[in-house]
Parts: sequence; structure tokens; C-alpha cells
Amino acid sequence: MNRPKRKNPILRTRLPTLPPGARSRIALGLTAAAAEGRFALQACRDCGSVQYPPRESCGVCLSVSLSWKSQDGKGQLISETTLHHSNDLFFRERLPWRLGLVKLDAGPSVVAHLHEAIRSSPSRVVVSARLDRAGQAVIVAFPEKEAAVMAEDVRLREFTCDPANRKILVTDGKTAVGQALVRQFSELKAEIIWVGYAEPWKKFPGFDELKKIPQVTLLPLDVTDSKSVREVAAEIGGKVDILVNNAEHHRALGIANRAGVETARAEMDVNYFGLLRLAQEFGPAMRSRGADGKASAVAWVNLLSIYALANFPPHGTFSASKAAAHSLAQCLRAEMRAAGVRVVNVFPGPIDDEWNQLLLPPKVSPSNLAKAITTALQNGIEDVYPGDVAQEWLERWRDNPKALERELSE
Repeated sequence: MNRPKRKNPILRTRLPTLPPGARSRIALGLTAAAAEGRFALQACRDCGSVQYPPRESCGVCLSVSLSWKSQDGKGQLISETTLHHSNDLFFRERLPWRLGLVKLDAGPSVVAHLHEAIRSSPSRVVVSARLDRAGQAVIVAFPEKEAAVMAEDVRLREFTCDPANRKILVTDGKTAVGQALVRQFSELKAEIIWVGYAEPWKKFPGFDELKKIPQVTLLPLDVTDSKSVREVAAEIGGKVDILVNNAEHHRALGIANRAGVETARAEMDVNYFGLLRLAQEFGPAMRSRGADGKASAVAWVNLLSIYALANFPPHGTFSASKAAAHSLAQCLRAEMRAAGVRVVNVFPGPIDDEWNQLLLPPKVSPSNLAKAITTALQNGIEDVYPGDVAQEWLERWRDNPKALERELSE
């Protein structure tokens, strides 16, 4: 296994450098699509022409009726160059850097980062939008007919959080989702997988199977106990490259059908305060390791819920706790961005587990949820909506959030 070189603890810690992050408000539409793994450009609703770079009025008919539409990204690489000098600190540390001009089939021409698998121009390519270490959209070109993996390119690996050769913490190994994640990370050749479990005095179903995986180390971790989180962070916090917070407390019912606040308090203690405890203890260590090269901290994953966008009354207090966690995760993302550590928020639809037994299919299986998370890490995606329900819910929420609220309440 080609493992990254270990950090020398005697040398001064390198401070992270980020690519230029300035974007206009209009250009953030490209970033919003890239955060979900889509490549979108502005299209004029009057004349139909596709626009690039982003602008406030159509470059053909001057109409201001522009909307963002997903594109297939196919085009022709018509010229290329290799950058050997840059005044920007981020690129100066990573030279040489390959760039090219791509004429899209949709119309406009774009300057793109070129994957090393692309042959010399002219050649057919597929363009997509990815997030760089500053969390902003950049355009990357791949070969049209070859399955090029972003992490195979040493420089473009900066845009991903590929689990290969990484040290990963999964906060809850008791759940089916947690165990599916561990298996996925193992298959993707993670170097070390720490797996937390809250009740060390008893074995949970699947304990022995996890223990047989060579990369796995099981350790007691209770996100509701500040002392437990602090001790684990003191032991491994300076080594974790990817933290996956999948611990959650989920109970059905809303407000009127449940007496007292004990269940709601337990949901908040795990789903919200658990994230807060982890962020306070692991966050500073991961931020300090944002410039450790191949062994740097790269990602923090939060398992949220599509219910965080609009409350689902049959699971009302759970929805509220996930909405609170979503807001906290946005704060965490802002604080981690300066170190180049990507915060990935996952909003699945109903998961096929014991707390969603009464909901009709479709439901997201733990294995499919784990695949969606690992794919997001490999592609550098920030916001993930696994499952048909989540995709439909997201579309309805964007179209008319008030209508979705009324529909759910009925």
C-alpha cells in the first residue's frame, strides 16, 4: 500500500493555503450546483443561449431572464498550456499545473483544469464543476470515453477527500449504517478505521464481524458524554483525516402524542449536542492539520436528514433536532473552510431501519447510504441527498417551501 509519509512532529506545522476564493454573488450559482455534484450554467429564457462566465444579462439578447440549468459538459479541448509560475501561494506550491480551453457543445468556451489522463488537444472531453479547497466551484475536464478518477491525478486530488490511505473515525459502529460505512471504507483501502461505540460493557450485533476487518480499531465513544469525547480526541484527534458523525437518536411521534421532554432531550443530546461536543474537541486538531499534504485532515461528514429542511410531523422532534444540527453544521463548515477541511452534510430520506418501519417504500438501505457518502468524498461533494424521497423532497422544498409544509402537515 502506498501510504503517505508520516508527519515529523519536530518540524513547525505548515499553515494551509487556499486557492483564490473571491466570487461574485451571481457566480455562486455555479458553486451551488457543484456542491451537489452537478455542472450547471446560466441559460437565457428568452433566446435559449447558454452563458459563461456567469453574468446578470444575456450576452446575446441582453435579457435579464437567466436561470441555472444542468449541462452534460461534453465538448472539445481546443488548446492547452502548463502553468510553471504563479504568484498565488496555493498554486505555487503545486506547480506545474495543466489548464485548457474547452469549447462546449452547449455553446460557450471555458477554461478548465485538465485531468492528467486527457490526451493532447484537440480531443473530446467531459467538463464538470467541482469544489476546490476554498469551497468554491472550479471547472475540471476529464476524458470523454475513459473512466478517470479524480484522485489518480496528484494535483486534482486536492479537490477530493478520497478515503484511500486515510485515517477515518466513524462515531457509531452499532448501527447498520455505521457498519456499512466501515465496510465501504475498508474496501476503498482506508489505512485506519476507528469505530466508536457507546456501551463498551456489552457486544452489539456485528461487533465480531467489525473486529475481523484488518484496518478496524474499536474504541469506546459516547457523544452524549463530554469526558468520553474529550478522551478519544486526546488519543486520536491529531491523527483523524476524515470524521464521520453518524451517531443519532431517532424516535417517532411529534408533540401532542408524547408526554414530557425526555425523548426530545435525548434526541437533541445526540443529534445536536453530540455534534457540538465532537466539533469542540476534534475541530481544532483537524483545522491545524489542513496543510499536511497527503496526510492532511480533509473532511468532516454529518449524517443529517431530509427532515432537517422541513419538519415531518410524524417524526416532529427528531426533525427539529436535525434542523438544529444542520444549522450547527453550517457554522462548522464556515470555521473549517479556512483550513481547507470540507464539511459534507448528508440529507437521506427515510432509512430502512427500525424507526421507519411504518413508512412505505422507497427507503434508503444502509449500504446505499454508505455508497452515497463515499462517492461524495471521492468527488468532493458538499451536500448529498440519497434516495428518491430525499430528491423529491428537495425539489418540492426549492419550488415552494410553504406548499411542502402544508402538504406534510396533512
